[in-house]
Amino acid sequence: MPGMPRKAALALAASASLALLATACTGQSGAGASDDASKETTLTFWHAWSAPSEVKAVEDLVAGFEKAHPNLHVDVVGNMTDDKINQALRAGGGKAPDVISSFTTNSVGKFCSSGALVDLDPFFEKSGIDPAKTFPKAMNEYTRFEGNRCAVPLLGDAYGLYYNKTAFEKAGVTAPPKTWSEFERVAKKLTIPQGDSYKQLGFMPNYHGWETTTEHYLGQFSPTYFDRDGKSNVGKDPAFEKAFTMQKKLVDTLGGYRRLEKYRSKLGDEWGPRHPFHTGQVAMQLDGEWRLGMALDTKPEFEIGVAPLPVPDDQADQYGKGYITGTIAGIAATSKKQNAAWELVKYMTTNTDAVVNFSNAIHNVPSTLAALKSPKLKYDPRFKTFLEIAANPHSTTAPASVNGGVYLTTIQQFGYDYESGKATDLKAGLKKTAEQIDTDIAQAK
Repeated sequence: MPGMPRKAALALAASASLALLATACTGQSGAGASDDASKETTLTFWHAWSAPSEVKAVEDLVAGFEKAHPNLHVDVVGNMTDDKINQALRAGGGKAPDVISSFTTNSVGKFCSSGALVDLDPFFEKSGIDPAKTFPKAMNEYTRFEGNRCAVPLLGDAYGLYYNKTAFEKAGVTAPPKTWSEFERVAKKLTIPQGDSYKQLGFMPNYHGWETTTEHYLGQFSPTYFDRDGKSNVGKDPAFEKAFTMQKKLVDTLGGYRRLEKYRSKLGDEWGPRHPFHTGQVAMQLDGEWRLGMALDTKPEFEIGVAPLPVPDDQADQYGKGYITGTIAGIAATSKKQNAAWELVKYMTTNTDAVVNFSNAIHNVPSTLAALKSPKLKYDPRFKTFLEIAANPHSTTAPASVNGGVYLTTIQQFGYDYESGKATDLKAGLKKTAEQIDTDIAQAK
């Protein structure tokens, strides 16, 4: 997992970049794809990684490509935000990127619908590569929008459950919970009250609790966000009501919204060494694969356990799934070097050794089924849980939308209102949320 810049970008890029993309004047799918990739060509590749180790990993990845393709050269530009990428995709020109990568899967719908990135299906077909057999199901889904595959997965993130094994032993808990009802009992058992606060909290369920967002909870319920007509399903699919009900029950069971928020406000931030899971103040944590390394770096005074997140009791047979997201790559529609650009994209995203080496260096989940099984992967044994979550066909993601992640923000806002007691009628609230989502999408088209 890249560091804080990536997570901050995820929170802001969906809304900040939409206006730029909406006014993009781009080529059409396949435009400019008449170049000869066997000739000497220099490509420009923009990416968002910024930490020195990450930048070196990208440079090593590109060096491997250039070694395999001596006639193709790549100018690499790092630390590029979605705003900068979108401006360049709109403007085109000699200094614009031919290939881009973005941390924000929420932008896929806009990238595809605006024509900012080319449809990659013709390139896959020409190369004889079947994306459905190459990429994990959820990753395959979040790189498409309305039949247009304008992006391709470039490493991924999988969400699971971290738990304090020492706290488990003290509480007499012998194994991580597999269902949400078990999870509630364990979280309560691990909670040690102290006055009007906590000496130890079993789990922070509030939606502001670092990674405990509505979409991450919902991933375990396998909801259908939109119906066949593209209308919001939030008010109709019972998965949404079940997920909100489960979370609210957790909040009430563990002390109530205000008590939990008061405790949370005094805890460390998500990216610092004083993260409450690292310090033992919170015994279980919903988080991505990057948390393991971050937690181990702080040398915690307990043993860390890793497991998949629980599932609804009526989906116990799907235990092992999780929420998936990740980095994407694509080819600029304004590029006049699209065949050469495809060679770079194809290498970075489908060459097993390249994906494995990049995964080893960045410490993200590999984005191909072959790489997930590669014996060349180097990782802490606990990291295997995330590899299995990524490969699980029941794992889910949030679908692409024409206005990016706006619909997820709308759902999250209702979550804040419901958990705090500001909204009390769940069914009515979900229906109103769906109506708002439909209105926003209609205005974005």
